[in-house]
Amino acid sequence: MPQSIFKPVKQEKLSVKIGNQIKELILEGKIKPGQIMPPERKLMELLNVSRPSLREALKSLVGMGFLEITQNNRTIVKHLAASRFIDPFDHLLKEDVRTVFELVEVRKAIESWNAYYAAKRATDEDIESLNSNLELIRSHLEDDEDILGDMDAEFHMAIARATQNKIQMHMMFSISDVLRQYICTHYEKLVKVKIFEQHAAVVKAVQDRDQEQARMAMLEHIDYVDRKVRDSLIEKVDKGGLRQHLDMPLPN
Repeated sequence: MPQSIFKPVKQEKLSVKIGNQIKELILEGKIKPGQIMPPERKLMELLNVSRPSLREALKSLVGMGFLEITQNNRTIVKHLAASRFIDPFDHLLKEDVRTVFELVEVRKAIESWNAYYAAKRATDEDIESLNSNLELIRSHLEDDEDILGDMDAEFHMAIARATQNKIQMHMMFSISDVLRQYICTHYEKLVKVKIFEQHAAVVKAVQDRDQEQARMAMLEHIDYVDRKVRDSLIEKVDKGGLRQHLDMPLPN
């Protein structure tokens, strides 16, 4: 028997084992992008480990880009699409507002796919989450509070999670960040009741497992948002507010 087939067995440090477990949960989508990790004390209890080992594991995951520490010292799960992928788009959107509409075109393709596969793969927990989001919007229909953008973004993330595709989920989280910054600022043009009805149509199709209807309902919703954002931008262009960013008409 050739001795070259054997390799030394490495005894992993406890911090590596901790890190691998958390990393696997992130990759499997069991811990979601944007989700706040439990406090150190709670994690120590759940994992039955010491504080130094846990901190070393978390530090390693931050270095690998799986986690990040916020200003208020919370540990959150990062999306897997690296910032070097998103940052150029962020810069381009600042330089040329017309790029927003190109982003919307890409969003139509991605989110119609999301709705289609959500209808095919959504779990009972996913559907419960979607219905909870609907009820939240319903409860704020008469409010003046400007939270529609956040509720809409969470709805689309819930649809992405329901696809059971972890790469798609992380990609959507990245796009959602950009959309919140550049599209949600124009949400004053949207009618809350209309958004609620459109979301409800998508959720019903997902519950009915009607994949094609889910896809069409999502496209109708995004087309509506696209038109309203376009109207808002054109108004600002007409007032001269965005003239400096445009050297040709907005795309049709």
